[in-house]
Amino acid sequence: MREVRLSVNGQEYLRPVEARRTLADFLREDLDLTGTHLGCEQGVCGACTVLLEGEPVRACLLLAVQADGARVTTVEGMADGDRLHPLQEAFRAHHALQCGYCTPGILLTALAFLAEHPRPTRDEIREMLAGTLCRCTGYQFIVDAVAAAARTMSP
Repeated sequence: MREVRLSVNGQEYLRPVEARRTLADFLREDLDLTGTHLGCEQGVCGACTVLLEGEPVRACLLLAVQADGARVTTVEGMADGDRLHPLQEAFRAHHALQCGYCTPGILLTALAFLAEHPRPTRDEIREMLAGTLCRCTGYQFIVDAVAAAARTMSP
């Protein structure tokens, strides 16, 4: 066991953790943040994506001890209380989810993407989405939602 200190969604945590426990399992089981989903557990599908210091990472491939001292954002940290983040609102308005299993990972990937590309083209959005797998949609509504969010969020 090793003690890990991290900030998750703005809240500080100091917890003992097994050295081999993944960040995804730590978030889900130790912190009860179940929005981080486990799909393939090989880093391919993107369902487990969280932001580590603002950068998207696959939480199924990262050990919790590797995140010691870091700032982590999960999908639960996007909304401001009961008010959805503009990206979440765009996903709702554009019907950009079906079952919702991959959605948290896509939202966090898109959030980091829009921070670096505030006015992306539709092709750039599609390229960003290439790292995630959704088995329920054809991605068109997701592209529409990210494009709409970009228009809302850009200065």
